[in-house]
Amino acid sequence: MRLATFNGARLGIVDNDELTDITDLAGVADSGKGGPLLALLEAGKTVQDLAAMDFSAAPRIPLTEATISAPLPRPHKVIGAPVNYIDHQIEMSEQKTIGEYGVFLKSPSSVIGPGESIQLPYLDKRTDQEGELGVVIGKLARNVSVDQALDYVFGYMPVLDITVRSGEDRSTRKSFRTFTPTGPYVVTADEVGDPDDLQLKCWVGGELRQQVNTRELIFSIAEVISYASHVMDLEPGDIIASGTPAGVGPLADGDDVILEIEKLGRLAVVVSAGTAINYADRPGPRLAADTVR
Repeated sequence: MRLATFNGARLGIVDNDELTDITDLAGVADSGKGGPLLALLEAGKTVQDLAAMDFSAAPRIPLTEATISAPLPRPHKVIGAPVNYIDHQIEMSEQKTIGEYGVFLKSPSSVIGPGESIQLPYLDKRTDQEGELGVVIGKLARNVSVDQALDYVFGYMPVLDITVRSGEDRSTRKSFRTFTPTGPYVVTADEVGDPDDLQLKCWVGGELRQQVNTRELIFSIAEVISYASHVMDLEPGDIIASGTPAGVGPLADGDDVILEIEKLGRLAVVVSAGTAINYADRPGPRLAADTVR
């Protein structure tokens, strides 16, 4: 089952070139900024619950007439898994992997959807794309075992973890508005099968930069979930970005970025430097200097 958030705050099931609007029947018409899918998950609905519903009378529209947005526009948390492929560790000359670094958090306000724009913050600092398999948590996970971890997954989707190469910590460098493109759909776990055997490809400006199978992850998807659940509560609708392979590279104004993951579809966004400033002009250093006595 492929679930899309569309036309503002409607929830739909995608079937080939049509979309079935299940918003009203699923009881998520007044979902707020978290979006209808988050409301569905917070209500405790499962894939099995959706499959048992009768949507035969639900409105159907051509997919081409729908405006698709981020499946989860404001999740409670976005959790990142740093250095989770050996080839990326080598590429970035990292001394450690996720095993030593642990996980990090990204701001929920960094989430955008397909067709939107990544806004480069700085004119003179490199900003990179990182294509990743995204995991959507379906129910509260706390101290779960590796063997049970996948039972807590609602579905999967493509996620881009955009990163400024500057001196701040990971959460700062990855939390700018627009830095977590997601979508276009959440594909339910039953349809995906093994998340540790999916092909991932990412293009920037028509150049294939990243290509990997998720079987090459250092921490498997189940291990990432289990580890994170021992650090913090994983709540319904939380997103985990599971790590990026080698091939990250700089983004430039006007670039198109396409992330394709087997069984999950294509996430396409563009890049803009329209609001970018020089790194030295960011407000923090001036504010800090003004307060020094």
